Amino acid sequence: MSSELDHLSSLVVSGRLSRRDFLGRAAALGVTALSANTLLAGAARAQAPVKGGILKAGMVGGAATDSLDPATWASQVPYTLGRNWGEQMLEVTPAGEIEPRLAESYEASDDAKTWRFKIRKGVTFHNGKELTPADVVATLERHADENSKSAALAFVSQFESMKVDGDNVVIQLKEANADLPYVVSDYHLMIQPNGGKDNPTAGIGTGPYKVGVNEPGVRHVGELHKGYWGSDKRGHADQIEIVVINDATARTSALQGGQVDMINRVEPKIVDLIKRVPGVGIRNVPGKGHYVFIAHCNAAPFDNNDLRLALKYAVDREEMVQKILSGYGSVGNDMPVTKGYAMFPDDIEQRKYDPDKAAFHYKKSGHSGPVLLRTSDVAFPGAVDAAQLYQQSAAKAGITIDVKREPGDGYWSEVWNKQPFSMSYWTGRPTQDQVYSIAYLSKAEWNDTRFQREDFDKLILSARGELDQAKRKDLYRQAAVMLRDEGGVVVPMFNNYIDATGTRVGGWIDDPNGELMGGHALTKCWINA
Repeated sequence: MSSELDHLSSLVVSGRLSRRDFLGRAAALGVTALSANTLLAGAARAQAPVKGGILKAGMVGGAATDSLDPATWASQVPYTLGRNWGEQMLEVTPAGEIEPRLAESYEASDDAKTWRFKIRKGVTFHNGKELTPADVVATLERHADENSKSAALAFVSQFESMKVDGDNVVIQLKEANADLPYVVSDYHLMIQPNGGKDNPTAGIGTGPYKVGVNEPGVRHVGELHKGYWGSDKRGHADQIEIVVINDATARTSALQGGQVDMINRVEPKIVDLIKRVPGVGIRNVPGKGHYVFIAHCNAAPFDNNDLRLALKYAVDREEMVQKILSGYGSVGNDMPVTKGYAMFPDDIEQRKYDPDKAAFHYKKSGHSGPVLLRTSDVAFPGAVDAAQLYQQSAAKAGITIDVKREPGDGYWSEVWNKQPFSMSYWTGRPTQDQVYSIAYLSKAEWNDTRFQREDFDKLILSARGELDQAKRKDLYRQAAVMLRDEGGVVVPMFNNYIDATGTRVGGWIDDPNGELMGGHALTKCWINA
C-alpha cells in the first residue's frame, strides 16, 4: 500500500492527479485524511526544485547539418535544444491537456473558426526585446509562407488571416477546427523576435536558456536567461549542455561514468542490463511514437500498390516487437495512429505477417529483382537489426531486400525524405489531424512517402472542420483505411520512449509526448544536492 500511495502522491505533485482525487483514493485504501495530507506534504518537499549547477544530456539525433531555425527541426537534438531556448503560445501537458505559455488564455467563436489568444505581458526575448502580439503574428506568417519549407506549413496553411487586436492575436480559419490549440502548440512554432524573419537561425527566444555554444553535431550549451518569466517551474540549472553521442554504447557509457546526467533512446535489448547498474534509472514511457519503413509512392517500383502491399505483408510485426523492442511497445497496422488517440477506429482488421499474400502481390506487381532499403543506427534504436529481420521475413515470400547501412551524420538531410525506401521514426502528435496533416497531406513538407491523394486530403480537411464527433470519427476511419491499404508507410510497431537518468536528476515526470519528457527534461529537471 505504501508504494501505491507514494505513486499517487507523485502524480499530485506533478499535476497529473487532483488533491481531491488523491484523498479519495487514499481513503479507499484505509488511510486517514491527516496521514494522507502529511504524505502529500512530504512528497511536495521532496519534489521542490534545487537551483544551480550544470545539467547534461547525452543524445542521439544530432548532425553537422542541424540548424537553429525551428522550421527545419527534424530530429531529437535540435528539437530538445529548441525546447530550452524557445516557447510556443500553448503547450501540451503530459496528461494531453493544453497549458498556456506565451498566450495566457484563449477563446473560440461558437463555430470554431475565429480564435483569440491573449499574449502574456512582461516576457522578454534573450536580446532584451519585449514580447508583443506582433512577434507572434510574424512567427505564424513566416511558417505560413509557402516558400518557408516549414514542417508546420501543413498546419498553419489553414489560417485565413492573422492580426493583432490590442493584447490579442486573432486567427481566422478557412474552416472550423476545434483542435487549433493543439495546432499552435507544435514545436516548430517557437515565437521569435519579428517571427524570425530577420534571422531565423539566431536562436533567440523567450525560453529559460540562451544559446551559449552551438556546435551542430558536437555539443550545445545553454546559459540561464536571468530574466526568464517562468523561473519558478523551469530553468533550474545554471547551465544545460547537450553532447551529441550517436553511438548507443558510448552514450550508455557516458551516463554510467557520470559524464552526462541523462540519455535518450536506450536500446530495448539492454534495458534489463542497465537496470542493474548502480545509480542509473530507466525511464520507460508508452506513447504515440512509431517506427516506420517509408516508400515513395511516386518512385518506381514503389509507385505500384501491389508492391507496397507485398512489403506490408512481408514484415513480421510480432517478431519485431519482441526482438527489436524486447516487448517495450506494440504491433503497428500500417497507419500512424493507435488507441491512444481520441476517435481511434478500433474495428479495422490487424494486418499480420503473411508470406503467401506478400508473394501474391509481389508477383502481381510485375517487379523482379532486389529492393534497396536504406537504414542507419540513428533511424531508431535497433534499426539495423530491424532491417535484417525484415530482410529475412521478406525472403520467405520470395522478396529480396538489399539493406544499405548509411552513416548517422547526414541521414536526416540526405536519406530521409529523399531516398525512395528508407527507415525512420515519428514521435506522434497530440491529435489525429496533426499526425495526418504533417506527413500525409499532399502538400505537406514532411510527406515522406509522397502519398498524394486529393480524396485523402478531403477526408482530413473535412474531419478537421466537423464538429459532430460521430461523423468526425467516421472520416478518420476512412482516412486510416485508405492509408493502410494504399499508402507508402509500413508501420510494424509503436515504441515506448526509453530514457535513462543518473542519481543527481530530480523532477523527472513521465511524459508520453516524446523522449526526455517530451524534450523538456533539461528545462524542468534539476540537480539534487
